[in-house]
Amino acid sequence: MVHPDRESPAADAHARPADALLDALRSGPQGLAENEAGSRLTEYGPNQLPEPPRDGPLKRLLLQFHNVLIYVLLGSAVITALLRHWADTGVILAVVVINAVLGFVQEGKAEKALGAIRRMLAPVATVVRDGTRRSLPAEQLVPGDIV
Repeated sequence: MVHPDRESPAADAHARPADALLDALRSGPQGLAENEAGSRLTEYGPNQLPEPPRDGPLKRLLLQFHNVLIYVLLGSAVITALLRHWADTGVILAVVVINAVLGFVQEGKAEKALGAIRRMLAPVATVVRDGTRRSLPAEQLVPGDIV
């Protein structure tokens, strides 16, 4: 759905009289006609936020290394390697890799859980259309609906 801006009929809607706002939105106390609501849904699109862009798996994995503590551990690994303490270097690098793998897996599980919660939540709105109250998915609301 298009968000109201300064040029839209709904700009400063809270400060306008109800009759003037209904006129500006080409609506009325009986609500929109079903065919008008359908055409507005086609024009404005569904009333939902766009999905945020998701990072790919490679980027998610590389972002696990973007942390001050990881930088300190990698610096320590370089210093221990320069001192030829190979066992210490191996342990430090193993900790860094294990931390990255665990973080990557946990982040993937969290994204899946959030996706499942989004699918479970289905907000419903009560609107007046054609003079009758009815419930419909909130994503089908359009400008001019009386909620």
